[in-house]
Amino acid sequence: MAINIILAGPRGRMGSEAVNMVLNEPDFKLVACIDRKHDGEQLTDIQGLPNKDVPIFKEIEECFQQVNADVFIDLTIPEVGYYHTKTAMENNIRPVVGTTGFTDEQIVELSQLAQTKKTGCIIAPNFAVGAVLMMKFSEMAAKYFSDVEIIEKHHDRKLDAPSGTAKKTAELIRNTREAKKQGHPDETETIRGARGAELDGMRIHSVRLPGLVAHQEVLFGSSGQTLSIKHDSLNRESFMEGIKLSVYKVMEMDELTYGLENIL
Repeated sequence: MAINIILAGPRGRMGSEAVNMVLNEPDFKLVACIDRKHDGEQLTDIQGLPNKDVPIFKEIEECFQQVNADVFIDLTIPEVGYYHTKTAMENNIRPVVGTTGFTDEQIVELSQLAQTKKTGCIIAPNFAVGAVLMMKFSEMAAKYFSDVEIIEKHHDRKLDAPSGTAKKTAELIRNTREAKKQGHPDETETIRGARGAELDGMRIHSVRLPGLVAHQEVLFGSSGQTLSIKHDSLNRESFMEGIKLSVYKVMEMDELTYGLENIL
Protein backbone atom coordinates (compact mmCIF):
# COMPACT_ATOMS: atom_id res chain seq x y z
CA MET A 1 0.00 0.00 0.00
CA ALA A 2 1.42 3.36 -1.06
CA ILE A 3 2.23 6.07 1.47
CA ASN A 4 0.60 9.29 0.29
CA ILE A 5 2.90 12.27 0.78
CA ILE A 6 2.48 16.05 0.68
CA LEU A 7 5.74 17.99 0.39
CA ALA A 8 6.33 21.64 1.25
CA GLY A 9 9.15 23.53 -0.42
CA PRO A 10 9.54 21.72 -3.77
CA ARG A 11 11.58 24.54 -5.36
CA GLY A 12 14.21 24.61 -2.62
CA ARG A 13 17.53 22.83 -2.89
CA MET A 14 16.52 20.17 -0.40
CA GLY A 15 12.91 20.14 -1.54
CA SER A 16 13.66 19.49 -5.21
CA GLU A 17 15.96 16.61 -4.26
CA ALA A 18 13.22 15.21 -2.01
CA VAL A 19 10.66 15.45 -4.82
CA ASN A 20 12.82 13.16 -6.95
CA MET A 21 13.35 10.76 -4.05
CA VAL A 22 9.61 10.47 -3.36
CA LEU A 23 8.77 9.98 -7.04
CA ASN A 24 11.40 7.25 -7.38
CA GLU A 25 10.47 5.28 -4.26
CA PRO A 26 7.97 2.51 -5.18
CA ASP A 27 6.08 2.69 -1.87
CA PHE A 28 5.67 6.48 -1.95
CA LYS A 29 3.12 8.58 -3.84
CA LEU A 30 3.49 12.36 -4.09
CA VAL A 31 -0.11 13.63 -3.92
CA ALA A 32 0.44 17.40 -3.51
CA CYS A 33 3.00 20.14 -2.87
CA ILE A 34 2.89 23.36 -0.87
CA ASP A 35 4.47 26.36 -2.60
CA ARG A 36 3.83 30.06 -1.99
CA LYS A 37 4.23 31.12 -5.66
CA HIS A 38 2.47 28.50 -7.79
CA ASP A 39 -0.99 28.10 -6.28
CA GLY A 40 -3.34 26.13 -8.55
CA GLU A 41 -0.60 24.93 -10.86
CA GLN A 42 0.92 21.47 -11.32
CA LEU A 43 4.44 20.31 -10.52
CA THR A 44 5.11 19.98 -14.24
CA ASP A 45 4.48 23.73 -14.64
CA ILE A 46 7.55 24.63 -12.54
CA GLN A 47 10.76 24.82 -14.54
CA GLY A 48 13.42 22.40 -13.36
CA LEU A 49 11.04 20.04 -11.56
CA PRO A 50 9.82 16.64 -12.81
CA ASN A 51 7.13 16.43 -15.49
CA LYS A 52 4.44 15.13 -13.16
CA ASP A 53 0.83 16.19 -12.65
CA VAL A 54 0.95 16.87 -8.91
CA PRO A 55 -1.29 19.71 -7.65
CA ILE A 56 0.27 22.70 -5.91
CA PHE A 57 -1.38 24.67 -3.13
CA LYS A 58 -0.38 27.93 -1.48
CA GLU A 59 -2.57 27.50 1.60
CA ILE A 60 -1.74 24.45 3.70
CA GLU A 61 -5.22 24.22 5.25
CA GLU A 62 -6.82 24.04 1.81
CA CYS A 63 -4.36 21.36 0.76
CA PHE A 64 -5.01 19.19 3.81
CA GLN A 65 -8.77 19.51 3.34
CA GLN A 66 -8.72 18.55 -0.33
CA VAL A 67 -5.96 15.95 -0.46
CA ASN A 68 -5.81 12.64 1.41
CA ALA A 69 -2.29 12.15 2.80
CA ASP A 70 -0.46 10.02 5.33
CA VAL A 71 2.80 11.96 5.67
CA PHE A 72 3.79 15.60 5.33
CA ILE A 73 7.42 16.44 4.51
CA ASP A 74 8.47 19.99 5.38
CA LEU A 75 11.74 21.39 4.04
CA THR A 76 10.99 25.09 4.22
CA ILE A 77 12.09 27.82 6.66
CA PRO A 78 11.64 28.25 10.44
CA GLU A 79 9.02 30.98 10.09
CA VAL A 80 6.52 28.64 8.42
CA GLY A 81 7.89 25.21 9.36
CA TYR A 82 6.47 25.33 12.88
CA TYR A 83 3.02 26.36 11.64
CA HIS A 84 3.09 23.69 8.92
CA THR A 85 4.06 20.97 11.40
CA LYS A 86 1.38 21.96 13.90
CA THR A 87 -1.31 22.16 11.20
CA ALA A 88 -0.36 18.75 9.81
CA MET A 89 -0.77 17.05 13.20
CA GLU A 90 -4.05 18.87 13.81
CA ASN A 91 -5.21 17.22 10.58
CA ASN A 92 -3.88 13.79 11.64
CA ILE A 93 -1.09 13.84 9.07
CA ARG A 94 2.34 12.68 10.24
CA PRO A 95 5.09 15.30 9.72
CA VAL A 96 8.69 14.55 8.75
CA VAL A 97 10.48 17.85 9.25
CA GLY A 98 13.93 18.88 8.08
CA THR A 99 13.38 22.56 8.79
CA THR A 100 15.64 23.75 11.63
CA GLY A 101 15.44 26.77 13.89
CA PHE A 102 12.55 25.67 16.13
CA THR A 103 12.77 26.95 19.69
CA ASP A 104 12.77 24.61 22.69
CA GLU A 105 9.31 25.90 23.57
CA GLN A 106 8.01 25.05 20.11
CA ILE A 107 9.43 21.53 20.31
CA VAL A 108 7.70 21.02 23.68
CA GLU A 109 4.40 22.31 22.33
CA LEU A 110 4.59 20.08 19.26
CA SER A 111 5.48 17.09 21.44
CA GLN A 112 2.41 17.69 23.57
CA LEU A 113 0.23 17.98 20.47
CA ALA A 114 1.62 14.72 19.06
CA GLN A 115 0.76 12.95 22.32
CA THR A 116 -2.73 14.40 22.35
CA LYS A 117 -3.41 13.49 18.73
CA LYS A 118 -1.46 10.20 18.96
CA THR A 119 0.19 11.21 15.71
CA GLY A 120 3.81 10.42 14.86
CA CYS A 121 6.19 13.26 14.07
CA ILE A 122 9.92 13.28 13.31
CA ILE A 123 11.94 16.50 13.44
CA ALA A 124 15.56 16.01 12.47
CA PRO A 125 18.20 18.76 12.40
CA ASN A 126 20.15 16.59 9.97
CA PHE A 127 18.96 13.64 7.87
CA ALA A 128 22.44 12.47 6.86
CA VAL A 129 23.24 9.19 8.62
CA GLY A 130 26.93 10.13 8.82
CA ALA A 131 26.05 13.38 10.60
CA VAL A 132 24.01 11.47 13.16
CA LEU A 133 26.96 9.17 13.81
CA MET A 134 29.19 12.23 14.20
CA MET A 135 26.83 13.58 16.86
CA LYS A 136 26.64 10.28 18.75
CA PHE A 137 30.43 9.78 18.63
CA SER A 138 30.83 13.32 20.01
CA GLU A 139 28.50 12.49 22.88
CA MET A 140 30.67 9.46 23.68
CA ALA A 141 33.92 11.42 23.44
CA ALA A 142 32.71 14.19 25.74
CA LYS A 143 32.82 11.73 28.63
CA TYR A 144 36.60 11.71 28.33
CA PHE A 145 37.33 15.13 26.76
CA SER A 146 35.68 18.02 28.59
CA ASP A 147 37.16 20.77 26.39
CA VAL A 148 35.26 21.00 23.10
CA GLU A 149 34.55 23.44 20.31
CA ILE A 150 32.10 22.98 17.44
CA ILE A 151 32.69 24.48 14.01
CA GLU A 152 29.75 24.22 11.62
CA LYS A 153 29.86 25.44 8.02
CA HIS A 154 26.90 25.92 5.68
CA HIS A 155 25.90 27.68 2.48
CA ASP A 156 25.18 31.39 2.67
CA ARG A 157 21.43 30.94 2.12
CA LYS A 158 20.93 29.25 5.49
CA LEU A 159 18.81 31.38 7.82
CA ASP A 160 19.60 30.05 11.30
CA ALA A 161 22.87 30.11 13.20
CA PRO A 162 24.11 28.01 14.76
CA SER A 163 22.73 25.14 12.72
CA GLY A 164 20.26 22.68 14.14
CA THR A 165 22.95 20.02 13.90
CA ALA A 166 25.36 22.07 16.01
CA LYS A 167 22.67 22.72 18.63
CA LYS A 168 21.73 19.04 18.73
CA THR A 169 25.40 18.06 19.02
CA ALA A 170 25.85 20.43 21.95
CA GLU A 171 22.74 19.04 23.63
CA LEU A 172 24.04 15.48 23.30
CA ILE A 173 27.46 16.50 24.64
CA ARG A 174 25.76 18.04 27.68
CA ASN A 175 24.46 14.55 28.50
CA THR A 176 27.99 13.40 29.37
CA ARG A 177 29.89 16.63 30.04
CA GLU A 178 29.54 18.96 33.02
CA ALA A 179 29.54 22.69 32.37
CA LYS A 180 33.10 24.02 32.29
CA LYS A 181 34.70 27.35 31.40
CA GLN A 182 37.28 26.81 28.68
CA GLY A 183 40.32 28.81 27.63
CA HIS A 184 42.44 31.17 29.69
CA PRO A 185 40.71 32.52 32.82
CA ASP A 186 41.59 36.08 31.77
CA GLU A 187 40.73 35.64 28.11
CA THR A 188 39.36 38.76 26.41
CA GLU A 189 37.93 39.35 22.94
CA THR A 190 39.56 42.26 21.14
CA ILE A 191 36.88 41.82 18.48
CA ARG A 192 33.45 40.96 19.85
CA GLY A 193 32.31 37.45 18.94
CA ALA A 194 35.75 36.18 18.03
CA ARG A 195 35.34 33.17 20.33
CA GLY A 196 31.92 32.30 18.98
CA ALA A 197 28.77 31.45 20.91
CA GLU A 198 29.01 29.80 24.32
CA LEU A 199 26.95 26.99 25.82
CA ASP A 200 28.03 25.57 29.19
CA GLY A 201 31.56 26.71 28.32
CA MET A 202 31.54 25.01 24.89
CA ARG A 203 32.25 27.29 21.95
CA ILE A 204 30.17 27.08 18.77
CA HIS A 205 31.32 28.77 15.57
CA SER A 206 29.13 29.26 12.47
CA VAL A 207 30.60 29.79 8.99
CA ARG A 208 28.40 30.85 6.04
CA LEU A 209 29.91 30.85 2.55
CA PRO A 210 28.72 30.15 -1.00
CA GLY A 211 29.94 26.79 -2.25
CA LEU A 212 29.38 25.00 1.05
CA VAL A 213 26.58 22.50 1.66
CA ALA A 214 26.63 21.18 5.26
CA HIS A 215 29.80 20.50 7.24
CA GLN A 216 30.64 20.13 10.90
CA GLU A 217 33.76 19.39 12.92
CA VAL A 218 33.77 18.76 16.67
CA LEU A 219 37.19 19.41 18.21
CA PHE A 220 38.16 17.92 21.56
CA GLY A 221 41.32 18.74 23.49
CA SER A 222 43.07 17.19 26.45
CA SER A 223 46.57 17.11 27.87
CA GLY A 224 48.91 16.08 25.07
CA GLN A 225 46.21 15.14 22.55
CA THR A 226 43.32 16.32 20.42
CA LEU A 227 40.42 14.48 18.80
CA SER A 228 38.54 15.66 15.72
CA ILE A 229 35.18 14.20 14.64
CA LYS A 230 34.09 15.55 11.27
CA HIS A 231 31.28 15.08 8.79
CA ASP A 232 30.77 16.61 5.33
CA SER A 233 27.66 16.52 3.17
CA LEU A 234 28.97 17.14 -0.34
CA ASN A 235 25.51 17.27 -1.93
CA ARG A 236 21.89 17.11 -0.81
CA GLU A 237 21.47 13.54 -1.96
CA SER A 238 23.21 12.64 1.33
CA PHE A 239 20.04 13.59 3.23
CA MET A 240 17.59 11.51 1.21
CA GLU A 241 18.13 8.12 2.87
CA GLY A 242 17.37 9.68 6.24
CA ILE A 243 14.17 11.28 4.94
CA LYS A 244 13.11 8.02 3.31
CA LEU A 245 13.72 6.08 6.52
CA SER A 246 11.81 8.69 8.53
CA VAL A 247 8.74 8.42 6.28
CA TYR A 248 8.56 4.67 6.90
CA LYS A 249 9.24 5.03 10.64
CA VAL A 250 6.76 7.85 11.29
CA MET A 251 3.95 5.62 10.02
CA GLU A 252 4.56 3.36 13.04
CA MET A 253 4.76 6.15 15.64
CA ASP A 254 2.26 7.98 17.86
CA GLU A 255 4.58 10.62 19.39
CA LEU A 256 7.21 13.18 18.42
CA THR A 257 10.86 12.22 18.03
CA TYR A 258 13.55 14.89 17.80
CA GLY A 259 16.71 13.66 16.09
CA LEU A 260 17.34 10.95 13.54
CA GLU A 261 19.55 9.08 16.02
CA ASN A 262 16.44 8.07 17.94
CA ILE A 263 15.05 5.99 15.09
CA LEU A 264 18.22 4.42 13.69
